[in-house]
Parts: sequence; C-alpha cells; structure tokens
Amino acid sequence: MMLIPTHHFRNIERKPEYLQPEKCVPPPYPGPVGTMWFIRDGCGIACAIVTWFLVLYAEFVVLFVMLIPSRDYVYSIINGIVFNLLAFLALASHCRAMLTDPVRTCTEMAFTLLGRGASFPEKLDKPVSGRSKCLLGAVPKGNATKEFIESLQLKPGQVVYKCPKCCSIKPDRAHHCSVCKRCIRKMDHHCPWVNNCVGENNQKYFVLFTMYIALISLHALIMVGFHFLHCFEEDWTKCSSFSPPTTVILLILLCFEGLLFLIFTSVMFGTQVHSICTDETGIEQLKKEERRWAKKTKWMNMKAVFGHPFSLGWASPFATPDQGKADPYQYVV
Repeated sequence: MMLIPTHHFRNIERKPEYLQPEKCVPPPYPGPVGTMWFIRDGCGIACAIVTWFLVLYAEFVVLFVMLIPSRDYVYSIINGIVFNLLAFLALASHCRAMLTDPVRTCTEMAFTLLGRGASFPEKLDKPVSGRSKCLLGAVPKGNATKEFIESLQLKPGQVVYKCPKCCSIKPDRAHHCSVCKRCIRKMDHHCPWVNNCVGENNQKYFVLFTMYIALISLHALIMVGFHFLHCFEEDWTKCSSFSPPTTVILLILLCFEGLLFLIFTSVMFGTQVHSICTDETGIEQLKKEERRWAKKTKWMNMKAVFGHPFSLGWASPFATPDQGKADPYQYVV
C-alpha cells in the first residue's frame, strides 16, 4: 500500500491551475492603517457585554457597599483608586483585544519567497518604495487569484498552501477561524469573551486583559474578606448603606464572581505567557505541529509580543508594541 505524505492533507497544490483561482473573488483594497476591526458574531458580542457587566457589577459593590459607607477614609480612597485603575486598564485592554486586527501583515516583506522578493500585485496593494512598511490586516481573503499566484513566480517543486474555506493563499503558521471566517497567522485561539481571535497583533492586549482581571478579582476578594470581618465585629446596619440581607447577597455574589474569574484568568495568563516564551501557539501545541520556524530566546519572544525595548509600555493597553523587524510571511515552501 502506498503511503500518502501527511502534508497532502493541508490542501497543498503545486500548480496555479489546480488552485482554481477563477473561483476566488479578488480581495478588496486594504483599508487605511488604524481601521477598526470588529467581528459581527452574536455569541461573541453577548460574551463581551457580559464581561463589561460583571466588571461594572464588581465596581458597584466595591464602591457603594464597601468603600463609600466606610468610616476609614484613607482605606476607602487608597483602595478605590487602586481598584478603579485596575478596572479601567482591564476594560481598556479588553477593547484593544476586541477591536485590534489579530494579524500583522507587510506589503513587500509579506511576500518574501525564500530570500527572493516578489512584490504584491498593484490591484491588491500599492507598491512601497524603500524599506518595507507593515500594515494592519488579516490574511487577505480571496487572494488565491490568477494574478497573485503568477506574481509568486513558482518554481518546479515549490509548494503553496490554499485555504479552501476563505480562498486565500496561506502564509506559514496560519490557521482558519470559522468564527472570523479568515485565516489568522499565529492564531492561538478564538476567545468569545473578547469576540476576536488571539493572534500576533493583539496577544499583548489579551494577556494584559487576563492579568488585570485576575488582579481586580484578587483585590475584590481581599476587600470582601475584610468587610465581612468588619461587619461581624460591628453592627451590620452601620457597615453598609443597604439592608443586611441585601449586603450579604451582594458580597457573596461578588465573592463567587471574583473567585471564578481569578482562577480562570490566572490559568489563561499562565498559558499565554508560556506560549509566548516557547513561541508556540495553543493550536500548534494542540496539533503537535512540527516546528519550522527559527527558535529564539524567551526574552526575545516576549519583546516580539510586548515591544522593543522593555518599558512601562508593556503594562499599558494604550502603547502599541513595536515588534521591530517583522517576520516575513512564507507562502512558498
């Protein structure tokens, strides 16, 4: 029995005519840099709304049940500032993770062919003079056109990957997302809580989101513990502006929410940091894909996600990371 190479299962085609480019609609002209990215998925939008609601609920309980009624003004001011700052950074990180295109592409660097340049067709993008410039954008949908395939100048024996779902020529380390309906390079997973894929361009914001949610969850749990002790020692009617039964219910719900999200986001934060340090996405680990890219140090991998060089901007969702020289997309193997 003849054995079939495993790479044949990846829709690899060697000749342009076998890619059926006539069935692919040319992709639209790329939007300007900074164009907002938003996935219109009902489940993801609902999860994003629930995320904001839970953070705002925690904000309400912390402020109006624990801090404002407290007679210790120094305690209330310090904890109020810390909790509100962390909550603001968490929501800002959530917005950046949700509204940022998960893929970073380049006009000329994106089409490097084993050390030999091949410019992107003019009908898809304008040629860039001088140093290649990186633009935001997902893997172009429907770019498996005859013109684009011919522009790759394939040699005998060279292989390109075609995604049959979005009709695109897939760069290396790209996977198709059934929710985003696009191929995402270095896709870790699709997260409904941020209504977006976690990819190379928004992974920093997703990591910050999980970190800040874990921190406010821990902070809320500590304050709930101190508030319960205070109410047991004092009169329940004086430790809150709400009735004792209402106060207990609100605090128990916040405690349950904080404990649940502390565990969940701490695990997610740890797995994301591990993926960054090993330069291996969650999908690549799950599928046990063979490593075909250069191995870097853990510190270099961290800087590739959070920016060069190390600075306080690593902890800011408003600082767009400067990844330095972007890795070229390999379309041909």
